[in-house]
Amino acid sequence: MFSTPRSKYDSFSKNRAGKSSKKAKSSFRDPKVSRRFEEAASTSAQTTPQTTPQTSPSLTSPIITVSVGRDQRLFAAHEDVLSNSSYFQHIIQGQFWEGGPRQISLPDEEPEIFSSVLEYLYKGDYYPRLVMDKKRNSWSLEDGNNVGRSSVETTVYINGTGVNILKDTVIYCVAQKYNLPELQRLALRKQGLQSGVQCSTILTSARYAYANTSDNDSKLRAHYLALIIRSRHTFKRSGTMQNEMESGGKLFFDLFVAMVNHMDDMQPH
Repeated sequence: MFSTPRSKYDSFSKNRAGKSSKKAKSSFRDPKVSRRFEEAASTSAQTTPQTTPQTSPSLTSPIITVSVGRDQRLFAAHEDVLSNSSYFQHIIQGQFWEGGPRQISLPDEEPEIFSSVLEYLYKGDYYPRLVMDKKRNSWSLEDGNNVGRSSVETTVYINGTGVNILKDTVIYCVAQKYNLPELQRLALRKQGLQSGVQCSTILTSARYAYANTSDNDSKLRAHYLALIIRSRHTFKRSGTMQNEMESGGKLFFDLFVAMVNHMDDMQPH
């Protein structure tokens, strides 16, 4: 895979499109949560993540240039690799290049997110990679050491929203659009390894998740409901939740129902 004029994988570039939000005092840690919500939030993530692409990429197929985002950042990828996504396969089949430049345009996508998707299509993972600690029988991220991912940028700036969103959430939503279910599962598991995220980032990312997933996609939504519940005391101190509740929305109806069920689970039978 090539990226023009950036480095081989744009996700490794120092000048990423998103900027990490600075840590604030009001951040959640990762205390225990009830088994009911833990299972609901991680149903699909329990599957062992894919570490290799579904098919071996053909590096002899034609090169296609992809123009991404408002700034028209250019990426280059092999046609067979892009075609592992039915979304791109459909776009490619509908093109009539007739010997001209083989290029497709994605003006509404974020270059950093597309770079991660492209990296996944070639390597079966995206930076930072998911690593299995055999001694502890647990997953971690290659640079963050599962402690706040301090050396890895966790958010990306989304032009359409004007705010920073958790990167794994955006990748999950884009993977759904591109019909890449394995990438969705990988992004969800990586998101579950995050800690030290600001309350405001959790809520803006939850809103983004609700706006970019269907009502029957309970996995990412359940993850955020469980996340907010387990960090409810921090939200209460910060006052962020009150402001968000006043704005309303389906997220908060679901949250109300989830919290009621959570309290019911805690009642002695």
